[in-house]
Amino acid sequence: MSGGEELWRLDGIELAALMRTRQVSCVEVMQAHIDRIHATNPKYNAIVLSLEESALAEANAADAAVARGDEIGALHGVPVTTKVNTDQIGLPNDNGVVAFKEVIAPDDSPQIRNLKKAGAIVVGRTNTPAFSMRWFTENDLHGATLNPWNVAHTPGGSSGGASASVAAGMAPIGHGNDIAGSVRYPAYCCGLVGLRPTHGRIPAWNPSANVSRPISAQLMSTQGPLTRSVRDARAALIAMSARDVNDPKWVDVPLVGPPPARPIKVALVDEPAGRPVNPEVKAAIQAAAKWLDSAGYEIEAVEPPELEAVTELWSRLGMDDVIASLVPAIDKYGDEAIKVAVGYWQSGFESQGAQGVLDALVDREQYLRLWQLFFEDYPLILMPSSAEPAFPNNLDIQGQDDYERIWHAQWPQLAIPALGLP
Repeated sequence: MSGGEELWRLDGIELAALMRTRQVSCVEVMQAHIDRIHATNPKYNAIVLSLEESALAEANAADAAVARGDEIGALHGVPVTTKVNTDQIGLPNDNGVVAFKEVIAPDDSPQIRNLKKAGAIVVGRTNTPAFSMRWFTENDLHGATLNPWNVAHTPGGSSGGASASVAAGMAPIGHGNDIAGSVRYPAYCCGLVGLRPTHGRIPAWNPSANVSRPISAQLMSTQGPLTRSVRDARAALIAMSARDVNDPKWVDVPLVGPPPARPIKVALVDEPAGRPVNPEVKAAIQAAAKWLDSAGYEIEAVEPPELEAVTELWSRLGMDDVIASLVPAIDKYGDEAIKVAVGYWQSGFESQGAQGVLDALVDREQYLRLWQLFFEDYPLILMPSSAEPAFPNNLDIQGQDDYERIWHAQWPQLAIPALGLP
């Protein structure tokens, strides 16, 4: 090590190993990340509630556990951030909304509890757009979060605070959630690994919630980690996936199954449904295909069935359900940006009506069956997260044409949650 100030550069797995073997203390690791937060967060505004005092106290306790020889978790002492739309005991779950700043969580959500059980220590809570329903991260309560790579461009949304915190080195693991790209798009914008797991893999529930979520949110929303390394994403997934009885959708399925037949076939989709993709993005997808080919994978340009129809399934399910259920609260409590963005969103889609939503659910089963058959031949699909590089800040509230440009660029993200896929 070149000094404690460099600890923030390491991933969570390496930090955990150093602490487990007492080469560095948990307090040293935590202090290095707190120093990094002090150095970077004033510029990027990723963490909107600092927990450094409690984090240092927990780090002291973590060191004592190591000294006693206690059994410790895989993420023992590793700093993590959590998103402000998820319950963490005794702290606000404000969802980026001024009117909700006094909504105090009576208990931890399952995914937060599971991270703590694995030994992770929460160093701060991260920003999200109001109601967590934009691909940009700004609100009247906490202000704007900026992208550490380029402050003129979005860090993504809605887990933009999580992505900026991890990209800037404030923590190696950030917690996020995803219903229409809210983990994957921030990871894309900030150069991270963003994992949206299979629906039902990570248990989720907010103890502060007084009503159940809309049915399409129950079908499409997942929790997931943002990290700077694949192995951290794997470790965070393992930790977050532990059973919790509060989520009836959680499924007890092993994370490791039988290996697929070799060579593993990869479906290359660099122009989904024939729609245009920015040359930079397309080149990156093709470069990834070459790397996989060099590693022994078999690459084939083939598209999963009914891709465009599957993508349209998101709006058929979500517009009359998720969005419509939010509109009264947005009208009453939302800031101007979320009102404008959701207004453009609604203008672009016709209402399906109750029968239309039921028809979409019928189609969903058929499309999922077809995709499962496709995965028998192609276990992996290589496809853009977005058809364009990270957008300029707040492009989604500049006008209907700009919003529709964003929607068309983002639509590859929408097929995945519509089918509940990882």
